[in-house]
Amino acid sequence: MKNSANETNKRTRSLKMLTIKTTPPIISIVGKSGSGKTTLLEKLVAELKQRGFRVGTIKHDVHGFEMDRPGKDSWRHKQAGAATTIISSPYQIGMVRDVDHDHQPEELLSLLSDLDVILTEGYKMGDWPKVEIFRSATHKTPLCKPADNLLALVSDDPLYIGVPRFSTDDVKELVDLLIKHFNLDQTASALQTQCAS
Repeated sequence: MKNSANETNKRTRSLKMLTIKTTPPIISIVGKSGSGKTTLLEKLVAELKQRGFRVGTIKHDVHGFEMDRPGKDSWRHKQAGAATTIISSPYQIGMVRDVDHDHQPEELLSLLSDLDVILTEGYKMGDWPKVEIFRSATHKTPLCKPADNLLALVSDDPLYIGVPRFSTDDVKELVDLLIKHFNLDQTASALQTQCAS
């Protein structure tokens, strides 16, 4: 009975997340290590950008990371004890900040509010809408089911699990689905109108 109650709660949470509209929408690209998440994300970013959308990405890393290089000034600032270090140039900014927990995408929205869509790599256990890349060479079955907020499966394996399936070469068609599902054309038009005002 306990498993049944947990499954019901998970489905309820997932259905609730499907109805939540964030601006910009967040879509998690998930899959096992080595399945091609980064390659798919790169293709999605390029296709969305070509269509005029401003895209942000979040890479989830549960192991921690080092953005700065030892010996550089900003690295030295952080090593000296700065809680937040920002490096700024006329072309880009970067920030390293100490945090007290693993942030979920919705907690990072304030940093990405001027975008049309956010793609995350990872967050496979989260409730956000997902696109899974699946390769039978790296694992036996897909990680997600439709009840896990799975929007689409990207795989060259002929399988059907209740969501649209795209081959790894069908990036344009996958982007069409995302645009339709999240009404991105309307979102982008509204943001461009606001910026022009």
